[in-house]
Amino acid sequence: MSLEPLSDGLADASLAYRRALGAFATGVCIMTVDGPAGPVGITANSFASVSLDPRLILWSIALTSERMPAFAAADRFAVHVLAAGDADRAHRFARGDCRLTPADAVLEPGRAPRLPGTLAWLDCAVHARSEVGDHLVLIGRVDRFEAGEGTALTYFRGRYGRASPETSA
Repeated sequence: MSLEPLSDGLADASLAYRRALGAFATGVCIMTVDGPAGPVGITANSFASVSLDPRLILWSIALTSERMPAFAAADRFAVHVLAAGDADRAHRFARGDCRLTPADAVLEPGRAPRLPGTLAWLDCAVHARSEVGDHLVLIGRVDRFEAGEGTALTYFRGRYGRASPETSA
C-alpha cells in the first residue's frame, strides 16, 4: 500500500483530501423530509449511529445544498438504507430530481416521507442541529424503525458497490 502525499497547491490538496475520504467505504442512504415546498429526498453517506439508549443517529448535509433549508426547518426526517439494486434511486436523489410524489413515498401525517423497498428505515425526530464547518449536522432520535435482509448498496472511491452478509474479511 502506498499513500499519496498532499501537494502544495490548495486545489490539489482539496482533491487529494477528497480522495483520502473516498477511501472509506460507506453505506448509502436517502434522507427524506416533508419540507415547506413539499416532500424531498437527498442521497447521503454521512450516516452514523450515535447511541443505542437513547436511540440516536446523525448525518450531515452541505450548507450550500438547495435541500438544506427543508431539512434545517423540519422537526422530523427519515433515513432509508439502500439495497444493492438501488443505485439508480441513489443517483436520482444525489443530483437529480429530489421531489417526492405519492408514487415515490408513503406520506403519513406527522411522519417523514417513507420510501418503500429499502433495506432499513428509521423514522426520526430532530434531537439536535449544529452547523459544523460547511455542513449542518442533524442528530435524530429514532422513534420507529424496520430492517430487512439483503445486500447493501455501498459507495467507495466514487463508485457504487455492494456488501452482503456473506462477505467475510
